[in-house]
Amino acid sequence: MLYIVGIGSGSPDGLTGEAVNAINASSLIVGYTVYNELLQALFPDKKFYATGMKQERERVEFALEQAACGLVVSLVCSGDAGVYGMAGLAFELAGKYNGVKIKVVAGVTAALSGAALLGSPLTNDFAVISLSDLLTPWDVIEKRLEGAASGDLAVTLYNPMSHKRTENLRMACEIILKYRSKDTPCGYAVNIGREGESSKILTLGELKNETVDMFTTVFVGNSATRVIDGKLVTPRGYKI
Repeated sequence: MLYIVGIGSGSPDGLTGEAVNAINASSLIVGYTVYNELLQALFPDKKFYATGMKQERERVEFALEQAACGLVVSLVCSGDAGVYGMAGLAFELAGKYNGVKIKVVAGVTAALSGAALLGSPLTNDFAVISLSDLLTPWDVIEKRLEGAASGDLAVTLYNPMSHKRTENLRMACEIILKYRSKDTPCGYAVNIGREGESSKILTLGELKNETVDMFTTVFVGNSATRVIDGKLVTPRGYKI
């Protein structure tokens, strides 16, 4: 049995009851090094297996191999395992491991937990786009940004910047600025649910020149988004 578990931010408050039950039922926890470290304090009696960044395939194959051997395994991912997580890859590879039953356990993705921290920026239609071009070509990312911006969707940006990708957030903002005012309210949340959690509200023009990191989730408002009592709010459209 293989559970693919979204652990939210990894803090006790960010774990769903279903995630806790799946991990408790498992004899082996498989995950990225950082995620395992977050869980070891909560589940000290469990056996853990970790791989580093860019070893996702090896991690998933190991989890499937152990499940095929009869172990109950939890493959853990931050946020939700089906949102930039390992669930899709596990299903793609599962055919090589006959008899492995897979159950995906939903988690709270950063788009939702970060939005709650900032206020309510996703109350109406929105898009979620990763700015990482490791697995998706940048020209495809540009097309998705164009579509979301031209459609006046609020946009959540994952993986906005890293040590090597220092210009992707600026380029994304430039694309969105073709369709939105530089005064469009935006925000970002850092280390959601973890030590050092913080958030900031700013304009799209200011966001273009902001320096953030991979632990940051960015929110760009639509044409109706505004700041109410210090919170970022996108109206649903109710008449008030």
